[in-house]
Amino acid sequence: MSDDHALSDVLDRLEAALGDGDISVQDVIETLGARSFASVMLLFSLIAVSPASTIPGVTTSVAMVTFLVAAQMMIGRRHLWLPALITRRQLPAAKLARSIAWLRRPIGFVERHLKARLTFLLQPPWLYLPLALVMFLSALMPMMEFIPASGSLAAAVIALFAAGWLTRDGALVFAAVLVLLGIPALIWSLGLPG
Repeated sequence: MSDDHALSDVLDRLEAALGDGDISVQDVIETLGARSFASVMLLFSLIAVSPASTIPGVTTSVAMVTFLVAAQMMIGRRHLWLPALITRRQLPAAKLARSIAWLRRPIGFVERHLKARLTFLLQPPWLYLPLALVMFLSALMPMMEFIPASGSLAAAVIALFAAGWLTRDGALVFAAVLVLLGIPALIWSLGLPG
C-alpha cells in the first residue's frame, strides 16, 4: 500500500475500464476491488473535485459513497457494500476520461511528497476521528450542490484523507484531520450574520 504510485494506479485502473459509453458505479467498484475502501473513497472524492463535478447530482452521489465507505471502515467491514440505488448509477465515460487526464498532474505532484510515516494514526482508536469527520462532511455535501465550488472543496479534503490512508502516510491524514476540523467552524461562521 505504500507504493509511490498508488494514487496514479487508481486512475490507471479506472481509465483502463472505461469504454465508449457510460460506466456504472458497480463497474468502478469491481475495477478497484471490493476491499479497496481507500481507493473507492479517493476516486469518488477526486471525481467531485474534477470537471466531472459539473454533472448534476455528482456531489450528492459522491457524498453518499464516501459516507458509506467511511462508516464501513469504522465498523471494520472487510468488503465494501453499497446499495443498488448507488451502484446502478451511470457515469459518462467521456467526462470521466477528461477528468482523469485533468487529475494526472496534481496527483503526480502529490505522489512525489507522500511516504509511509506516522502509520499509528491509521490504526484504531486514532483512525476513528478522521472517519467520523469524513462522515460528518459527507452528510453536509448534498446541501453544497447549491453553493458553487463548496462541494469540490469538501471532496478535496476527503481526497486528502483517502490519499493518506492509501499511501500509509499518517502525516497527510493528520493534515486532513486539521482541515476537516476547521470546516465545521467555517460553515458555522458563514451561517452567522456578519
